[in-house]
Amino acid sequence: MLNKIFLQGRLVADPEMRHTPSGVAVATLRLAVDRDFKDRETGEKKADFINVVAWRSTAEFVSRYFTKGRMAIVEGRLQMRDWTDKDGNKRTTAEVVADNVYFGDSKRDGEGGGSYGGSYGGGYSAPAPSAPVPPPAYSAPMGGGSQFAELDDDDGELPF
Repeated sequence: MLNKIFLQGRLVADPEMRHTPSGVAVATLRLAVDRDFKDRETGEKKADFINVVAWRSTAEFVSRYFTKGRMAIVEGRLQMRDWTDKDGNKRTTAEVVADNVYFGDSKRDGEGGGSYGGSYGGGYSAPAPSAPVPPPAYSAPMGGGSQFAELDDDDGELPF
């Protein structure tokens, strides 16, 4: 069986950090994940709002470094949870339990605070070289002659 989810979206609010009675850190967050298609009537993309739960060191990492509007990539699994509301009604909630959470933007891109514009890249740009760099010079291997041997018994059959 396989239960693996990868999501990329923006936090709709700051993560909420709590601790269980035994002291285990747990953070809840909500991601706005754009759909791949546009609505036929409005021509706009819609988003799904997905609940995510992170535990222990992942929870501490998320609560420390992620804020509303930041792009996050979540790797985890889908979990269905049954619970009873304050009126005694039985409810079922689908949520993603995060195994890993990664930055989906750079700190500079995330400083817009809730803006859905900006870069969707991984947040790294290589520095521009100050002067043109010449290509490396390549030469033939030392020792003269070929480093490969001819096969005498090649029957043309592949080994697989």
